[in-house]
Amino acid sequence: MSQITPEQKALEKKLNIASVVVSVLVLAIVGIMRRPEFKVQTELDFSFLPPFHASINALTALVLIYAFRQIKLKNIEKHRKAIYAAMGLSAIFLTSYVVYHFTTEATRFGGEGTIRYIYFFFLITHVILAGVILPFILFTFSRALTGQFERHKKMARWVFPLWLYVAITGPICYLMLMPYY
Repeated sequence: MSQITPEQKALEKKLNIASVVVSVLVLAIVGIMRRPEFKVQTELDFSFLPPFHASINALTALVLIYAFRQIKLKNIEKHRKAIYAAMGLSAIFLTSYVVYHFTTEATRFGGEGTIRYIYFFFLITHVILAGVILPFILFTFSRALTGQFERHKKMARWVFPLWLYVAITGPICYLMLMPYY
């Protein structure tokens, strides 16, 4: 295992602080976006966004699988580019998702029986893991940016499957909710 330089350590500290700040801000925004007093009245209709969100999540899942495959093949540059793409897609998703939920009333799931339990299992685990995983995605990313590849690899082993789960369950929740839009 290689030694971390003082420059890498300083950059890591800055990136960790940025990761925590971004994560706290995102969680705060997501926490208030469904409250009626924070709804933004607009002439624009954003009801077209849910299939876009599902598509972005599905694309993110495919890119994550591609990134995983590339690192297994030791194609580091392709892996890096794929992770940048996954991060970019996630940022686009998050921005669009927040806009949608600040401007549009929530759609309620109308299914009954077993399907309702399945839907809420996916929804609850998706939402909780999306909130929990965000700072760890950023920490894992910062380990790679600072050249700490062993630490990056250790984190990525458990961050990757959780991020992939979130990216897959988003479209599943959308497909299950689609009849009620």
